[in-house]
Amino acid sequence: MSQQINLFNPAFEQRKQALSARGLLQGLGLVLAASAAVVWFGARQVAALERTAADAKVVLDAREARRADVFARFPVPGKDPLIAGALGQAEADRSALLEAGQILQGGALGNTHGYADYFRAFARARVNGLWLTGASIAGAGKEIEIGLQGRVVQADLLPQYISALSRESALQGKSFARLDMATAQLPAQAAVPAPALPGAASAPRFIEFSLQSSAAPASGAGAVKQ
Repeated sequence: MSQQINLFNPAFEQRKQALSARGLLQGLGLVLAASAAVVWFGARQVAALERTAADAKVVLDAREARRADVFARFPVPGKDPLIAGALGQAEADRSALLEAGQILQGGALGNTHGYADYFRAFARARVNGLWLTGASIAGAGKEIEIGLQGRVVQADLLPQYISALSRESALQGKSFARLDMATAQLPAQAAVPAPALPGAASAPRFIEFSLQSSAAPASGAGAVKQ
C-alpha cells in the first residue's frame, strides 16, 4: 500500500518584490529632476559661450573699424617708377664694379699698380760709369715692353747693369731681346757731363746703348727721356 507525502512548504518559496506606484513616481521624479538639471546647466554654458562670442565680435568689429580708418587716413603709396629705375641702375653699377674688382684681383689685366716700381728699379740698379738718358714703358702684365737708353764709359759695365736689373723684383721674368751700341764723343759744351776716364781728353768718348725688351714701345706710354 503506497502513501504520498507533500514536502512543499509555501513559507520557503521566494517571493517577487513588486514596485508600488509610489516608488515608480519617486524614481521618475528623480530622473526628470536630473534631466532638468543637465538641461539647465547646458543652457547656462551655451549662454556664456554666446556672450563670449558676442563680446569677441564687438572687439573685432572695433579693430576692423580702426584699421579701415587708418588705411583711409594714410593710404599706402604706390611704387615710384623713378625710384625703381634708380635702384635698378644702382644694382647694375654695383654688379659691374664687383665684376671689375674680381678681374683686377684675378690678375687678368696684368700689372694694375702703374709703372712706378719699374722706374724705382732703374734708379736702384746703379753702376758707376753708366747713366740713363731715357726710359720708356708700354703695355701691362706679360705684354709689357721696356726700353732703356743711356751712355756708358766702358762696354764691360753694361753686363753689370743688366745683371743688377735682373735682381730687381719688379723686373723678375723680364728679359731684354735687343741691344744696340754705338761709340760717340761728348761735346765739350754739353750740359750734362759724362764721368771722365783717367787721362781722358777734354771731350771724352763714350758708348751709347739702347736696350729693348722686344719691339720698340709706343711713344707716350710711361716714357722718360733726358
